[in-house]
Amino acid sequence: MTGFRRDGKYKDMAGHDINYIAVSGVLSMLGRAGERPHAPGNIIGDFAGGGAVCFQGILLALLSRANTGRGQVVEANMVDGSAYLAAMPRLNLETPLWSGPRGTNMLDGGSPFYDTYETKDAGKYFSVGALEPQFYAALIKGLGFQKGELPSRDNRDNWPALREAFTKRFKEKTRAEWEAVFDGTDACAAPVLEQSELRQAGFEQRPIVHLSDTPARPIAAEDGGWEGGILAPGTGGDETLKTWLGWEQGRDYEVRKDGALVRPDGKSRL
Repeated sequence: MTGFRRDGKYKDMAGHDINYIAVSGVLSMLGRAGERPHAPGNIIGDFAGGGAVCFQGILLALLSRANTGRGQVVEANMVDGSAYLAAMPRLNLETPLWSGPRGTNMLDGGSPFYDTYETKDAGKYFSVGALEPQFYAALIKGLGFQKGELPSRDNRDNWPALREAFTKRFKEKTRAEWEAVFDGTDACAAPVLEQSELRQAGFEQRPIVHLSDTPARPIAAEDGGWEGGILAPGTGGDETLKTWLGWEQGRDYEVRKDGALVRPDGKSRL
C-alpha cells in the first residue's frame, strides 16, 4: 500500500493523508461555504481509503486463491481509495444533491436540516439529519414550531432563515434537555457525544462486523439451488419457506391478515 499512486508526478514524493486526499479531489469538497478546505483528521486517506481498502483487496485475493489456487499481489493507494469513498458526491456533481460549491449542498453542511447546532450549555452540540419529509416533520414538532410557522425547506432561498431559526431554538435548551425531547423519535436528531464522555461512561469498542449462521437449511447441490424469479404476493411462499428453511405453517409460523409472518403464539413477528 502506498500513499500516492505508483505512477505519475507524485510517485516519488513524500506525503501524508491531507496530501493524498488533496490530489484525489476529495479535500476540495470538504469544509464550510466560503472557507478553505478542511481535512477531517487522517480518517479518509490513512484508515478508510488506505487500510480498509487494502483489506478489501486482501479479501479479494483470498477469494481468488480459493478458486484458482494462485496467490495475488495486492496493490492499493490512498489517492484512489479516497476517490472511491467519495464516489457518491462525485457522481452527484451534476445533480441538485451536490452540484454547488463545498458547504452549500444537501449533505455537506449546506442544508439547515443536515447540520449540527450548539445547545444552551456552550460547547455542546446536537446533530440533525432530517432529510425525508416525515423525519423533518418530527424535527419541527420536537423543536416546538407550529405548522406553517417556518418557510418551506424545498426552496433553498429559505435555508438561511431556517438555519437562523434552528440555531436560536437549539440554544434555548441544554443538550440533555434536547435528548429528552428527541430520544425515541424519528426526527433524526441525536447528541454529538465527545470521546471523553464515552470513555467515562465505559465506552465499549465492539467488533465492526459479526458473522452468524444463516437460518436456512443447507441446500445440496442436487437440489438445484436458487433458480431466480420473484414470488408474487400470496403465491409460492409456503413451498419456498419449506424448501429453503424447513419451516412449516402451524409449526414454525403463522400468517397474519396483513401478510406478516408471526410465531405460532402470535406474539411477535419473525
